[in-house]
Amino acid sequence: MAKLISKTYGDALLELAVEEDKLDTIASQIGTIKDILDANPEFGVLMNNPRIDLDEKLKVVKEVFEGRAEEEIVGFFNMIVAKGRYSQIDEILCYFLNEVKALKGVGVAYVTTPVSLSDVQKKEVEAKLLKTTKFRSMEMNYIIDESLIGGMQIRIGDRVVDSSVRTKINKMQQQLMGIRL
Repeated sequence: MAKLISKTYGDALLELAVEEDKLDTIASQIGTIKDILDANPEFGVLMNNPRIDLDEKLKVVKEVFEGRAEEEIVGFFNMIVAKGRYSQIDEILCYFLNEVKALKGVGVAYVTTPVSLSDVQKKEVEAKLLKTTKFRSMEMNYIIDESLIGGMQIRIGDRVVDSSVRTKINKMQQQLMGIRL
């Protein structure tokens, strides 16, 4: 359900941004707003508080965003609050920003390795991903997980390529458990 909500509202904002020819401006402002909201979780507590009535919440949105963000963003936040969807704001904004990246041909990759990669290795991984995907550029995120033992896991969207030693050992173990003597 949460995924459907984030898609519905994220797609609506994306469509509006493209229609108004303000995609870059709105995406930039949404990125900044998301960072500010992440740094100030008390704002979310306020906006999700059931004891505060809708008119007060809408007044807060107006005071916080009007004159600082595009009018489309102000209207978008008003709609989110009015529909009682503020609790999903983080997912909605993430979905929107990821869709903007996809529209611009930017892939977001999460590369997990047991040890830190050198700059040369990172460039090789990025070059290989660009070569094997449809993306024009990649936003690379590197994560260290020592439990992988060796190899790496790469996640781009819903796709995962797992060549870690841990996974290979687990698969071997399952195969051995299935052998009857």
